[in-house]
Amino acid sequence: MCRLRLSDERKTEFTTRLCAVRVDLRSRAPFAIIIIDRGPGPQTRGAGRPSEALRLAGMTWLITGGAGYIGAHVARAMVAAGERVVVLDDRSSGIAERLPDAVTLVEGSASDRALLDRVLAGHAVSGVVHLAAKKQVGESVEKPLLYYRENVGGLAVLLEAVVAAGVRRFLFSSSAAVYGVPDVDLITEETPCLPINPYGETKLTGEWLVRATGKAHGLSTACLRYFNVAGAAAPELADTGVFNIVPMMFERLTHGEAPRIFGDDYPTPDGTCIRDYIHVADLAEAHLAVARRLDETGAGDLTLNVGRGEGVSVRELADVIGEVTGSDLKPVVEPRRAGDAPKAVASAARITGELGWTARRSVREMVESAWEGWCLHHPVARP
Repeated sequence: MCRLRLSDERKTEFTTRLCAVRVDLRSRAPFAIIIIDRGPGPQTRGAGRPSEALRLAGMTWLITGGAGYIGAHVARAMVAAGERVVVLDDRSSGIAERLPDAVTLVEGSASDRALLDRVLAGHAVSGVVHLAAKKQVGESVEKPLLYYRENVGGLAVLLEAVVAAGVRRFLFSSSAAVYGVPDVDLITEETPCLPINPYGETKLTGEWLVRATGKAHGLSTACLRYFNVAGAAAPELADTGVFNIVPMMFERLTHGEAPRIFGDDYPTPDGTCIRDYIHVADLAEAHLAVARRLDETGAGDLTLNVGRGEGVSVRELADVIGEVTGSDLKPVVEPRRAGDAPKAVASAARITGELGWTARRSVREMVESAWEGWCLHHPVARP
């Protein structure tokens, strides 16, 4: 890691040159972490104002949690499209090596107000993509205070800093968890939001806070409700956690255990739950499309589902995973889990109509790319 202490003038020149580099989304170039350090002592007068050189150069996006699984894909998509990107990540689950050279990585918390003030001003940030959050449903039930403090309290601190810095674009990472267990064929943005766990509650509260702040202070805002994210744009970018259904099935297979299906008596064609899976690279492209819309339209408010609009049953997913991994272990059926909806599939009509965006990658592509990443991180993974 390199830590550079630069004057404001040299810092502007260095940051401008660094962020001018463009890389491909799948770039595997060597990585360097650059942290711009203002040094000890209070900021000098006027330090909170973006430098004129950076202001004239165009948009700079701050991505909180940008070294995480989804965040790194968003960062790469933005850089590949010519945007300047600064990532703020506390490295609790983020991996620096996921990021391309053109990204400036600052290590720290997205709820550290003093750090936020320095980053927003020092990099002339003009828009924020907020991905940093606690995200495990089960943990949220056990630790609701932690989830409200981090996901809602931390968001409030970030929004205060954004307003104070004069940033006018804010994209919030929400979740389909805000809907709870809807009894509908397709979930639209007008489907009632009735979350059933603290994680979903904090995401819905976050949406309210983002919209209210946008209305009060003239921000252009967007809340993206992700459905089930899977896949990887490159093996080194794959999800390394074992919290989602695809890596959970991979883990069992690599230990010689059959994947589990929780319930096969739902009112669906094969009796198993149906979900909407979206490739993380498609999700990253959706972020880019929304970010550019916020840049074009001025003050406004978007709430969008991000999914394929197609349902895949758990048994169908398990079949694809078996084909891709070469495993002949058949899934075992266990009792239903509390709170699982029979079907949760997004209507993608609004995001397609508003932005012309549509998911392009198949479930098989998600599984194949995720399996490549799993084998990279687990060298003895072949079942």
